[in-house]
Amino acid sequence: MNQQKDAIVSVEDLRVHFEVRQGFFSAFSKKEPPVVRAVDGVTLSVGRGEILSLVGESGSGKTTVGKAILQLVPPTTGTVSFDGAPVPQDRQGLHAFRQCAQMIFQDPYQSLNPRHYISDIVAEPLDVAGIDLSADVRDARVREALEQAGLTPADDYLYRYPYELSGGQRQRVVIAGALILKPKFIVADEPVSMLDASIRTGILKLMLRLRDEQDIAYLFITHDLSLAWLISDRIAIMYLGKIMEIGAAEEIIKRGLHPYTQALMAVMPVPGQVREGGRTVLEGETPNAAIRIEGCKFSGRCPRAFDRCRKEEPELVEVAPGHSVACFLV
Repeated sequence: MNQQKDAIVSVEDLRVHFEVRQGFFSAFSKKEPPVVRAVDGVTLSVGRGEILSLVGESGSGKTTVGKAILQLVPPTTGTVSFDGAPVPQDRQGLHAFRQCAQMIFQDPYQSLNPRHYISDIVAEPLDVAGIDLSADVRDARVREALEQAGLTPADDYLYRYPYELSGGQRQRVVIAGALILKPKFIVADEPVSMLDASIRTGILKLMLRLRDEQDIAYLFITHDLSLAWLISDRIAIMYLGKIMEIGAAEEIIKRGLHPYTQALMAVMPVPGQVREGGRTVLEGETPNAAIRIEGCKFSGRCPRAFDRCRKEEPELVEVAPGHSVACFLV
């Protein structure tokens, strides 16, 4: 698969494996310890000012990809490049990288310290990044970030605690904390899944406005394909640590080719349309990532799998400009 030109982030054959902890006596066993292959060979890129959605079921490795890009979990193998250069591994280099790349976590109720003022929470990334500013400049940066996140006037929020805010306001505080460092790239991990439907639209519009005004690129992680269609330029479908299909959002939604993509589409509600016939519902659960699967990782649940699928693993192949699929049936 060709990496996108002018990419702000490029990931090549990324693998993140976790060794499973075992009991005391297992240390004397000659067997190799089991390994969870959370991410097992992901290649993708995110262009400047682009929103790429990473879609899949729980346990597919989406969040681990985002954390590995930001070096919050160490990649086992593979390369992550930012702005054309490999992400540095030294402390000073990571500080500089993380000023340009931030993360919005899923749960605004858990990601904010309940004992800190909102002003301190939003300013904390400046301290972590070692950015020394005068009190006046620091205060101005906090106010600017809050107002960019839609919390206006900022004075109404500076000296409040998280418990005094609604869920949507808390998520805006999280976004303000990411914006204060003026990043070029943000990993948004299910940023609206914990919010009421009435609040989600405002957060999504905010993210789109920030993209348009500041040219921020997003890796938008979600299990909701309809939400990805709403906000994305491109969509990548992920299953058990692998990219099954990737392409332009409209192309994936209207002409998705992988059986897993088609199964996700079959259960996606479409306003104003009544589906004819039965839906394609996948049987079983996502397999244990600690168990090595021969052939295609989706073959055990795929209704169209044949012998080759259970013996060989398909490569991600470009079937049309910008549209790649990992399936022998395509």
